[in-house]
Amino acid sequence: MNTLRMYVLLIRASIRSRMQYKFNFWLSTLLAAVVNATDFLLISIILWKFDNIQEWSLYDIGYLYSTILLSKALYRSFANDVHHLEKYLVSGDLDGLLIRPVPVLLALMSQNFRPMFGECIQGGIILTLCLSHMMSIGQVTWLAVPLTLLILVTGAALLFAIGLGTATFGFWITRISDLQNLTEDAARTAVQYPMDLYPLWLRTVLLTLIPVGMANYIPALYVLRGEFGWWLLPGVMLFTVVFLGLMLRFWKLGLTRYQSTGS
Repeated sequence: MNTLRMYVLLIRASIRSRMQYKFNFWLSTLLAAVVNATDFLLISIILWKFDNIQEWSLYDIGYLYSTILLSKALYRSFANDVHHLEKYLVSGDLDGLLIRPVPVLLALMSQNFRPMFGECIQGGIILTLCLSHMMSIGQVTWLAVPLTLLILVTGAALLFAIGLGTATFGFWITRISDLQNLTEDAARTAVQYPMDLYPLWLRTVLLTLIPVGMANYIPALYVLRGEFGWWLLPGVMLFTVVFLGLMLRFWKLGLTRYQSTGS
């Protein structure tokens, strides 16, 4: 509880700092919403010409798109600078976090708190429209709503674990932006669409080595199609807990290898 209280205090301080530039904050929020809305609009225009792709309708794909977008928004809102660890390693600013009386990861997560309202609003609208349509045709029931909320939280934790594992490699290679493009950006973009479209080797990578498919695609198989059974979501949650635990241990190992810039 003391750790949680400290995190909340650091977040509040970060928000006060960011809100010193209110116009910049709200403008960036608006632009983020417009960019993401345009992105999905282009996808919708292309998919509108087809009844379905590999038996996935436009609304099914909208569900995949919005859940991964919202999970990413949650992760990046509460742990944004984990994704930007490279700048701390290059500049030596990580030294300042090491001398704080809080865990280094907690201090890093509370830096530059960035609530991603644009992505949350846009993702929420798409998710609401898709679920409403699927309920109206009887594809899903009201139970899909609480299950989807659970998927969003689990997905955010899984994306955080992937981001943390990728960032930890920075303690050895320093420059990790290209690696992040692969493990976070490219992988997350891939699972915006049904994984049925991809060859077996790529599906295997997205479910094991970079398990981002566990964040939305695998849970959606049960929520939207009733495949596998009720145990699928608890199984994904257990996988997320184990994977996150492994990445936290990997982070601790990487931290022991950190060498200051000496600046």
